[in-house]
Amino acid sequence: MTLRWGILGAGGIAATFTSDLQGAGSTVSAVGSRDLAKAREFADRAGVPGAHGSYDDLVADPEVDVVYVATPHPFHAENALLAIAAGKHVLVEKAFTVNAIEAERVHAAACEAGVVVLEAMWTRYTPQSARLREVVRSGVIGEVRLLTAVHVQSLPTDPHHRINDPALGGGALLDLGVYPVSFADDLLGAPSTVSAAATLSDQGVDARVAIQLGHESGATAQLYAALDTSGRNTATLLGTAGRIDVDDTFYAPGGFTVRDQDDAVVERYEADENGLRGMHHQALELERVVAAGERESPLLTAADVVGVMRTMDEVRRQIGVRYPSEG
Repeated sequence: MTLRWGILGAGGIAATFTSDLQGAGSTVSAVGSRDLAKAREFADRAGVPGAHGSYDDLVADPEVDVVYVATPHPFHAENALLAIAAGKHVLVEKAFTVNAIEAERVHAAACEAGVVVLEAMWTRYTPQSARLREVVRSGVIGEVRLLTAVHVQSLPTDPHHRINDPALGGGALLDLGVYPVSFADDLLGAPSTVSAAATLSDQGVDARVAIQLGHESGATAQLYAALDTSGRNTATLLGTAGRIDVDDTFYAPGGFTVRDQDDAVVERYEADENGLRGMHHQALELERVVAAGERESPLLTAADVVGVMRTMDEVRRQIGVRYPSEG
């Protein structure tokens, strides 16, 4: 069975995802927005046959089997639950929700409804990440002692822009910091200790956040995210027998270099996405999981998603950031 996709939200990330989805040969049947004119404009531009002026109409569309949620963070849970209640599988943009409680609620609803829900943390599903895991597990760099990852961007300064608005889950953590946190979780597992510091904006969101995670293996992860700073978005893993240097931008398909203790190159990996950005892998994995009759992906399980949200909840507790939607 070929799954037919519905796009919930008509913003920039939805357009990029739709382009990759279509480029990979998947079927996009409809888009839904709270503004019908915006939905029709998106549909016309992307060559999508259906356009709906409400999310309710999108999830009720019989031509849609799976819904991609691409709305601001505070609406992820309610939009995912809407699609689940309609019997649709769901791919939810990262960060999955604003906190772990919401993440658990969404996964529980999916389990009860018998549908598949995945987080659209696209890095987890790429061939590059698969090879990184293999290299780390192989022991070629020895025992990992330190992982560093940086995600910084110079984003709009308008206080009303969603990235700066607490009511829309603004701040560096949910948009940018989730990448290094999930990256560390993927390669080192869930942390045993969390330490964080941040600089808050005038609007009360984290403009810059530094995170240190301790792991039972003895490894440390040092992570940094900022929404008002441009720079290189690299990642490095230091081991007892070598290191891995991940190219800019570490969370997107690109490449990495494995070196031994003498700095000699052991392996050079280069990604080849055939002209796509790489966001299609998450969609193809969801389609695979459904076709196989499975309930979740081993690449990013429900426990993984909730664990990452718990780590970020603890970061926010320490830096003093709470969203209005949390009461």
